[in-house]
Amino acid sequence: MTLQADPTIHRQVVSAARTLLAKEPTAPISRIADEAGVSRATFYRHFGTRDALLAAIELEPPTPARQRILEAGADLIGRGGLRSFSMEQLATEAGVSRATVYRLFPTKAALFGEIVRHYGPFEPIARLMQEAADRPPDEVIPRLVRTVVEAAAPRIGIMRGVLLEASSLSTDAMTGVQPFVPGAIRSLADYLARQMAAGSVRRMHPVLAVQAVLGPIFLHLLTRPIAERLVGFDLPMDDAVDQLTDAILAGLRP
Repeated sequence: MTLQADPTIHRQVVSAARTLLAKEPTAPISRIADEAGVSRATFYRHFGTRDALLAAIELEPPTPARQRILEAGADLIGRGGLRSFSMEQLATEAGVSRATVYRLFPTKAALFGEIVRHYGPFEPIARLMQEAADRPPDEVIPRLVRTVVEAAAPRIGIMRGVLLEASSLSTDAMTGVQPFVPGAIRSLADYLARQMAAGSVRRMHPVLAVQAVLGPIFLHLLTRPIAERLVGFDLPMDDAVDQLTDAILAGLRP
């Protein structure tokens, strides 16, 4: 015989879970059952899974701890830089324990590096340079511009904080980005240097060439909200990308 769910117990568990999960989103089933005054067996008989409980109280499953820490870290960096917060504050903002923060990110350098890797365009740049190493600039630069925009535009608020922190040359920032940002920049600089040797790009220092390519993209993304608000700039992003690409290519040609 199949046992029928008790509607009173169902309401009791939902009420307890809603209160507990608002304060502790990752609370285990055992805690929820204890708060509701029922056994774990009773909980599973009524709900079956944690996701079923969350659906019952109209909550989305909680974001994994690593993602919550990255989001909280990016927000805190945007507010005042790496030096403005402690790892304890980061744990509080992310809704996790301090031990969880230190287990996933032992140092601020590790945190910053992962934020840049996760939210920034540098790994996509490196992959593109590997895939298109021998293709001409007229083909590669448009792809590069769109790659950067697709990676950075949805997270430009985060990138603003990241760029400001990196420009401070703090030890944690430099240590954090060392494993992958220089490689991405170097791969683009090497590509442009080869194109200079082939006569497809005007001769200049390869790092200046990288700045000539990436600078207009980041400047547009960072200042676009200001331009929209102050001077009524309303050019669609796709059109802006096309015009920026044409300007970058024109500046690179010998």
